[in-house]
Amino acid sequence: MAIPAAAVIVPLGVLFFVSGLIVNLIQAIFFVIVRPFSKNGYRRINRMVVELLWIELVWIVDWWAGVKVQVYTDSETLEMMGKEHALVIANHKSDIDWLMGWVFAQRYECLGSALAIMKKSSKLLPVIGWSMWFSECLFLERSWAKDEPTLKLGLQQLKDYPQPFWLALFVEGTRFTQAKLLAAQEYASSNGLPVPRNVLIPRTKGFVTSVSQMRSFVPAIYDMTVAIPRDTTPPTMLRLFKGQPSLLHVKMKRHAMKDLPETDEAVAQWCKDLFLAKDNLLDKHKIEDTFPDSEVHDIGRPFKSLVVVTSWACLLVFGTYKFFHWSNLLSSWKGLTVISICLAVILVLMQILIQFSQSERSTPANVTPRTNNGGESSSNVHNKQE
Repeated sequence: MAIPAAAVIVPLGVLFFVSGLIVNLIQAIFFVIVRPFSKNGYRRINRMVVELLWIELVWIVDWWAGVKVQVYTDSETLEMMGKEHALVIANHKSDIDWLMGWVFAQRYECLGSALAIMKKSSKLLPVIGWSMWFSECLFLERSWAKDEPTLKLGLQQLKDYPQPFWLALFVEGTRFTQAKLLAAQEYASSNGLPVPRNVLIPRTKGFVTSVSQMRSFVPAIYDMTVAIPRDTTPPTMLRLFKGQPSLLHVKMKRHAMKDLPETDEAVAQWCKDLFLAKDNLLDKHKIEDTFPDSEVHDIGRPFKSLVVVTSWACLLVFGTYKFFHWSNLLSSWKGLTVISICLAVILVLMQILIQFSQSERSTPANVTPRTNNGGESSSNVHNKQE
């Protein structure tokens, strides 16, 4: 990490991790005191508390980096967003797709109940992973034998969620890279499937299970297609922290859950067809640099995140001043050493957060045909499992 980047990231990291630990502590207290007696009471409180942390990252997108998001959608979708439970599926195009989901959720007053199905290691991330665990995000091990009962139980527990929630599921199972696309294309060619050009092959098991478990209480699926315009540098966490702007085009489409097929096989095919249509849509976007036949909507840049971050910053500055005045840490080499170590730890934690978000470091999709010990192509094994 370059020194100029570190000079920016350390202050942001101090703000994020100190405020995050305060939020985690409040979450833990209410988890112990309130949740055993009123699960929905805890959920309502946690929704407000965790938003005070997650909105800091929305502030980085909106105000610090100045990322602009152009939304293409119809009036029906726009009208229903934030007023209902929804399963959100998207192509995993950039390193910050999940953060774009938070930006949308914040605009429609459900940031604190923006949940996700994520890999198990995510919950170990200091502050942000812990906050997600307290908020009932679902963590999977990418082993279906273990994940199926975990997923079903977690989804059923959302049945009585008291306020509108969004549950994000990246059906491709991993972030998009050219290497993963080549592997997906090889797999598709060897198995007589449509060869993808802009997306990876969807992994339908999680989606089918989600639909079957949530059909009775989640009325909608929000289909989100993320595209990066020509001559635009893809956004990353590092670019955000360094205050470098970017532009994203996002196509949103609402599908009524009741319109989906009834059988698991048909739901899986519906998902595959959706990604075929998404692939074609992204082809058109490459040509026209926009999503054709869609209305463009401005989602604005609300002041709420700016107010929250400013309040956190003032509280941190005041608390730091009082602490140093009381402790006299700045007056001794020992105190300066302790401060330096704390700042170094913050820098390392921020580096971990940045690296965790990078697509090159994400777990690759297992789509490359190869022969296993029994002599059977892993392509055929994959087909049997799906």
